[in-house]
Amino acid sequence: MPGLIRAAARTAVIAGTATSVSNRVSRRQANRWAQQEYENQQRYAQPAPAPAPAPAPAPAAPAPAAAPTQDTITQLKELGALYQQGILTEQEFAAQKAKLLGS
Repeated sequence: MPGLIRAAARTAVIAGTATSVSNRVSRRQANRWAQQEYENQQRYAQPAPAPAPAPAPAPAAPAPAAAPTQDTITQLKELGALYQQGILTEQEFAAQKAKLLGS
C-alpha cells in the first residue's frame, strides 16, 4: 500500500510541475506576442497631424442699448412688486432684471 501512495504522490507532483511549466510557457508566449503586436503598431502607425490652430474669433460689437419699451417698463414694475412682496430673492430679482434689460 505505501508503494501505491508513493506512486500517486509522485504522479501528483509531476502533474503539478507540468501544469506550472505549461502555464509559464503560455504566459511567456502571450507576453512575446503582445510585445510584438505593440512594436508592429508603433512601427506602422503614422503620427497624427497636428491640429491647425483655431482662428481667433472676431470681437463681437456691443449691441447698442435700446431704450426700454413700454412693455419692458411694465415688466420691470411687476418684477419690482414681486421683489417688494418677498416672492423673489435679491439674486432672482437681479437676474430677471438683467435679462429684461439685456445686459
